[in-house]
Amino acid sequence: MNQTLNKEYWKKRYQENEIGWDAGSVTTPIKEFIDQLNDTNVKILIPGAGNAYEAEYLWKCGFKNIFVIDIVEEPLQNLKSRIPDFPDEQLILGDFFELKDSYDLILEQTFFCALNPNLREAYVKQMFSLLKPNGKLAGVLFDFPLTKQEPPFGGDYQMYLSLFNPIFAIKKFEACYNSIKPRAGKEFFILLEKL
Repeated sequence: MNQTLNKEYWKKRYQENEIGWDAGSVTTPIKEFIDQLNDTNVKILIPGAGNAYEAEYLWKCGFKNIFVIDIVEEPLQNLKSRIPDFPDEQLILGDFFELKDSYDLILEQTFFCALNPNLREAYVKQMFSLLKPNGKLAGVLFDFPLTKQEPPFGGDYQMYLSLFNPIFAIKKFEACYNSIKPRAGKEFFILLEKL
């Protein structure tokens, strides 16, 4: 890999508007999952949230116990400008791997694929530690060969299964039928439960 995926790298991507992963709104797989949630009191984390359209959609659907973490300030400010009454204490500027709290649900949307692949085992362990008993990790993972130069980094079913299966119950792990057009045929939807 030819660069360090650190705070400076991501800050530069936002400042130069090199955010090709940004769909401009909540994507269909996440939206349809959110639409099935009944308890608006659940405590939700969106890590590496970027512009956090998922948080915005949740907020508009009546969910108020939403926490968003990103390593750079720009996307958090973007969310705050769209939802001025979003609580500041629920916008976390920091490193996901240093976060200490517990959540009922964590939403995965282009965070896993943005991390250096050598952090994947640490990602799985941190997700496990952040979830309450029977907590769930839900969202999308990319389904294309693992790239080596820069994000997004892909993977395949077996690779992902070998990471998650030892400590999570696999509730759903299937090809997305409702991906947005640019990602059609390239996404898995996952719903994993902490054992």
